[in-house]
Amino acid sequence: MPDATRSTHTMMQNDRAAQALGIRIERNEPGHAVMSMLVREDMTNGFAITHGGLVFALADTAFAYACNEDEKVTVAAGADIAFLKPTTAGQTLTATAVRRARSGRTGLYDVTVTDETGDVVAEFRGRSFTTNRAL
Repeated sequence: MPDATRSTHTMMQNDRAAQALGIRIERNEPGHAVMSMLVREDMTNGFAITHGGLVFALADTAFAYACNEDEKVTVAAGADIAFLKPTTAGQTLTATAVRRARSGRTGLYDVTVTDETGDVVAEFRGRSFTTNRAL
């Protein structure tokens, strides 16, 4: 099994948050990941729209898979998100993460979250730090 595939398998096996949210891996390769999530009723806020924290969680998960490219654990050093369009229960969100830059132990990744029609729901930018810890 290639290193990136083994890393992804290990991460998903242990990723209780992604499992609880029903996040699915659509694509994963070094520096690029695509994840999807069906918005459930229990994922909406008091205004019946998808809770922003859960949109962030989907984007953050795609970011995590994109930046964990080898056998060293890479974590978030920081992240920002802009919410651009509300969604509701029953919609499927897709987060596409792309590496923009990687230098030494740090990286910069952009994640676009879209709905099932392709409309942009959110834009996320994550900054990564690669530790010395083995995955």
